[in-house]
Amino acid sequence: MASQTTTDEQITQLVQKGDNQAFGFLVEKYEASIKRYARKFTQDPETINDITQTVFLKAFSHINSFNAKLKFSSWLYRIAHNELVNFLKKKKELPLFDFDTFWPHSAPGKKELENETEKIMMRETFEKCLAKIPAKYKEVINFYYLEDLSYEEIANILRIPISTIGVRLKRGKTILRKLCHTTKIYGTTNKK
Repeated sequence: MASQTTTDEQITQLVQKGDNQAFGFLVEKYEASIKRYARKFTQDPETINDITQTVFLKAFSHINSFNAKLKFSSWLYRIAHNELVNFLKKKKELPLFDFDTFWPHSAPGKKELENETEKIMMRETFEKCLAKIPAKYKEVINFYYLEDLSYEEIANILRIPISTIGVRLKRGKTILRKLCHTTKIYGTTNKK
């Protein structure tokens, strides 16, 4: 029987041995994270719920192929990644970040803003910059900063070399910085 002290990998072993109810612990633990990840690609609540449900259904139906020596969260995010890529291909949409989630990690200059009006203007500008970044950089930034995954975990999910993760993070931040410096802030254009 699974408990709150049981690891994800131990729970998967219980499910593999026939304790299907133990899978509920994993759903409970990761549902909000998967929905938050899906929200970076679509704002439609129904689509987010559908994708999340599909991710868990696929994880459950393929649980016997999971190697309990590996990290369950990386395996689950890999399934989510594949589902979202398929969704984007069908919709031919580019993903957008939920700025309020992203803001604490990458606010330009990370300085205190003096009032709420300035804060709103800065958020709008930064959101515009994020919308212009290629999806391959957004995805890595999302996993690293928002989901707090390691380079190795991201590499396993995206099936790319670990060195590519660092390169994409660096390039993504550079693109963001340049975009924010050339985008209108506070009614004036920032030029460098």
